[in-house]
Amino acid sequence: MPDSILIVIPTYNEKENLSTLVSQLRQSVPEAHLLIVDDGSPDGTGTMADGFAARDPQVHVLHRTTKDGLGRAYVAGFSWGLSHGYSRLVQMDADLSHSPADVPRLLAADADLVIGSRYVTGGGTVNWGLSRRILSRGGCLYARTILGLSLQDLTGGFKCWRRPALEAVNLPEIRSNGYSFQIEMTWRALQAGFRATEVPIVFTDRVDGVSKMSKRIVFEAVGMVWRLRLSRPTTRQS
Repeated sequence: MPDSILIVIPTYNEKENLSTLVSQLRQSVPEAHLLIVDDGSPDGTGTMADGFAARDPQVHVLHRTTKDGLGRAYVAGFSWGLSHGYSRLVQMDADLSHSPADVPRLLAADADLVIGSRYVTGGGTVNWGLSRRILSRGGCLYARTILGLSLQDLTGGFKCWRRPALEAVNLPEIRSNGYSFQIEMTWRALQAGFRATEVPIVFTDRVDGVSKMSKRIVFEAVGMVWRLRLSRPTTRQS
């Protein structure tokens, strides 16, 4: 499967957004396959995903019976993609916060890990209140400072991985979720000697559905950054 692309999309109660997302992705990147990783959504998201898969051979569904966090869903999706031979794997949210129209720009960038960045020139956020902007910016600055990294957006979840970089992070060892999952994955890739770059994206806050953000996710990230720093104090930066 040379230069094959898989877009991994974790879902939990995203029925309002999934149809639009799938339709836009199939238009923006018709060559890509989609993997919807559903954590037993009670609103019928998984059943809707099965319907897409039945009609389109480039749509796949991975059902998980336990809702145990975004990180676990991504690990399951990435593992599925690697086992099926895909050469590049894109991760993105299901709530339309990440624009399907931006996926080709991530794929076109020349790096082992391409990060869709809100905090480089041309990037930004839409429909965020002041407190969330402060939390996100502050979290990125906190992680960058402690880990000694030059990347601007360490907590974003819109990324494109080349297969060797994703294999190198050792997915079975990943235990973090939420913000800390994004930080840990990037840190591990850099530690393994792979090159990361950022391309600007505009993050639009969800219109339909309920945000999965919680204080637990934030506190987990605070502690995880120090565990990463103390475990391996040197990094290779992009």
